[in-house]
Parts: sequence; C-alpha cells; structure tokens
Amino acid sequence: MAGEPQDDCLFCKIVSGTIPATIVRETGTTVAFRDINPQAPTHVLVIPKAHYQDAAALAAEAPELAADVLRETREVAREEKLESYRTVFNTGAGAGQTVWHAHAHVLGGRGLHWPPG
Repeated sequence: MAGEPQDDCLFCKIVSGTIPATIVRETGTTVAFRDINPQAPTHVLVIPKAHYQDAAALAAEAPELAADVLRETREVAREEKLESYRTVFNTGAGAGQTVWHAHAHVLGGRGLHWPPG
C-alpha cells in the first residue's frame, strides 16, 4: 500500500536503519544520504520516509510530502555549499529508475552539461 514501508525496498530499509547510509540531513518526513555510486562530486539522494513507487505517485498521492522532498533538495545544496546544482527525479525503468521508492538526486560540484544522458 502506498505510504507504507515495503519489506523488499532498499530505501525503506535505510529509513528504518536496517541498512546503513551516510545520512547528511533528516527531517520528520525525509532522509537525505550520499549516493553509493556518485555521478558528480556531490551526489545526494533525498527520499520521503513514506514509501511511494516514484515521483509521479508521490506527487499525485502526497503532494505535501513531494514538496517536502523538493524543499530538502534546496537545503542539501545549501549545506553542501553548491552555487548551482541539478535536481533529478527518474520515473520508470526507461528513465533510469532502479530503486522503486521515490527519490530526488541532488548533483553538483562540477559542470553539468545539457542535455543529460
């Protein structure tokens, strides 16, 4: 069920503390941690503590929580002292989503060219 922890979800396990992560920020509704396969000098994931399959489901079913995630991307960038950064939500396997728990990537610390990928 949407919003409920999933036993087979890597990010739900990070939220519960059963899998370790390098956490950089935590609020009542979100957790931000360093990506284990960084694509930029700064690469932090911001996730809702509640489980939603992807950004589209999160936005449709819990828009206030989606706003919390987006707000936290800004706070991560500020704390990481990024003058510019990119926020990415991959939605679906074809877009590169590999963990089926909504999450935002905060990337910075180098030039990020367009178009990506």
